[in-house]
Amino acid sequence: MTPPVTRPVVKRTARAILLDDGPRGRELVLIKRTKPGRPPYWITPGGCMEPTDPTVVDALHRELSEELGGKAADVVPAFVDTVPYSHHDDGTLAHPHGVKVQHFFVCRLESMDASLRHGPEMDEPNGEYEIVRLPFTREGVTSVNVVPPALRAYLAANIEGIGALLADDLGCA
Repeated sequence: MTPPVTRPVVKRTARAILLDDGPRGRELVLIKRTKPGRPPYWITPGGCMEPTDPTVVDALHRELSEELGGKAADVVPAFVDTVPYSHHDDGTLAHPHGVKVQHFFVCRLESMDASLRHGPEMDEPNGEYEIVRLPFTREGVTSVNVVPPALRAYLAANIEGIGALLADDLGCA
């Protein structure tokens, strides 16, 4: 029997399925990315783990501060997406068979002040980073090009289950 092939993880990210219960009902906070010469797409707030991040959750909190000027509460692991990823962001080869592991956490928006946004995306933007809110419904999450596609499918198929991850009786706190 041949042992399973393990691909090296060359990049890890932390991303928030960030929900806000406001006057218009439950909404999903996303970032609309518009890059020159490309159609817009929508991503969850978050990004790469840095060497200074002790944990993936610490990376998530840092990224929310940078991208939204935001804070989150009730952070619960929800979804992991693994995709081929052979090159570093600077174009150098990381590993020919490497992967990127994206950790998605469901969490509640605790606060947000867009005037406090900072970090590489704000200091040297490549296009626009617009904070948007969508109704957290099947129709809402499928009305735009949420990436990665696996996340869009997960969200559309699991609206109720994702909301249940924030239930008071889950027992994770």
